[in-house]
Amino acid sequence: MTDQRLRRVRDRVRSFPDFPVPGVLFRDISPLLKDPAAFRTLIDLLEDHLRASFPKIDFIAGLDSRGFLIGPILAQRLGIGFVPIRKKGKLPGPTESVSYTLEYGKAELEIQSDAVEPGQKVVIVDDLLATGGTMCAACELVKRLKAEVLECLVIIELKLLKGSEKLDSVPFYSLLQYD
Repeated sequence: MTDQRLRRVRDRVRSFPDFPVPGVLFRDISPLLKDPAAFRTLIDLLEDHLRASFPKIDFIAGLDSRGFLIGPILAQRLGIGFVPIRKKGKLPGPTESVSYTLEYGKAELEIQSDAVEPGQKVVIVDDLLATGGTMCAACELVKRLKAEVLECLVIIELKLLKGSEKLDSVPFYSLLQYD
């Protein structure tokens, strides 16, 4: 049953060679978002994983921007809140920020200073893990607020880029893996 559900999700991910730069094979989840049955299956699988793995989660934190597509829905399903982690300059009020290196440049992420409290348990979600820079930065932000990162959760992991190795001791889960 799970294999069939995974196949339904995998079949809705398409590839675009040489995007956004030559040599990159882009994994596009747009067809997955357009197919309500496949998208529901995706959320069901992620929810099943989180419920089986963690008895208590306080917040889902989603990365700007595709983490916003799955994070709030997962949070609603679990009966918990959602916290956005955004690109610099997009959040009002006091924020914590961190700079990091992307596959093709530098960037900065922010979280509101009062987004989570010390000791709260957070799962960080995004659509894809490549080199791990963005996810590592998100972990650093949550840890600066003295919350506990239970896991980093993504739909797609690009195994060849070894991004999960950069997460050190933070648990990591990907639904789909590509070389």
